[in-house]
Amino acid sequence: MTPSGEQSSYGPIPKSLHWIAALCVLLAWTIGTIGDDIPKSMEKAVLSIHMSLGIAVLALLIVRLLWRGVSPQPALETRFSPWSGYLASTSHWLLYILMAAVPVAGILLQFARGEALSVFGLVQIASPWTSDRALARSFKEVHEVLANALVILAALHVVAALFHHFVLRDRTLIRMLPGRHRFE
Repeated sequence: MTPSGEQSSYGPIPKSLHWIAALCVLLAWTIGTIGDDIPKSMEKAVLSIHMSLGIAVLALLIVRLLWRGVSPQPALETRFSPWSGYLASTSHWLLYILMAAVPVAGILLQFARGEALSVFGLVQIASPWTSDRALARSFKEVHEVLANALVILAALHVVAALFHHFVLRDRTLIRMLPGRHRFE
């Protein structure tokens, strides 16, 4: 806690949601990127994992936004102008939008292929459409562009956190790291 009684670090729930979502995004993107190099015999299983990771990202995002709505963010003093706060907030919301848009585009791609959506291998949601190759190609392109944009923005997010930590020497990175730290 800060002297004014405000929380200075994220709690275990938002930290867990953040890092699990980051891992799921990275794994899903990696699988999607190397998907063409996967042997045909493993393709269906790997696609199921890819889709499950995407659905997990969407579920984690929903929980994260609900949690954010009921739990205040920790206060942070920064040396930047109010514009930097606006930029940080905008980039966070853009990350959230992309974390929703990428899985939704993937779901639409699966449906455009005329194939059922497997939800963690437990439930199959039938496609509401018949197979449409042209529509599937369009959704695939959108899915890939959005996924790449998400990973690029996430990389910039990491660079910004490292800049805060090593150049500005503030608590931006520390307050999201797992566990307690001597700087708190």
